Amino acid sequence: MPRLAQRPGGPLLKTGILNPAINSLISRVRHTNTLVIADRGFPSWPQLETIDISLVDDVPRVLDVLSALLPNFSCGRAYIAEEFEVHNNAKTVENLRSTLGSIEIIRLPHVELKKRVPSATGLIRTGDTVQYANIILESA
Repeated sequence: MPRLAQRPGGPLLKTGILNPAINSLISRVRHTNTLVIADRGFPSWPQLETIDISLVDDVPRVLDVLSALLPNFSCGRAYIAEEFEVHNNAKTVENLRSTLGSIEIIRLPHVELKKRVPSATGLIRTGDTVQYANIILESA
């Protein structure tokens, strides 16, 4: 039986973020820089590095990405749209609050939230269909 050739390269990641593009992006976020995690319908900005990991509706979700990032991302603030809490049920809102824990949440009108996007280090687009699920993380 023929042996499979070993692929050259660095160590194989076993935990944490496995996506190399996301690892590269978050490694460039510095103090007070921002990172956007967006739903599937969020507008694109051609000048902003965007990593699209959407697969199908709700895979992955913004909260999935947020939960994966936070253990290794020093987040001081999270910006969300005011409309998120108005257009979603209490469980969805509580899931976000719970995921963010003690991180300060700043609520802005959706239009104002989008004005902050062009200055972000990058954007991760998900398949989320939750209304106004977009979040901007500001590093501590």
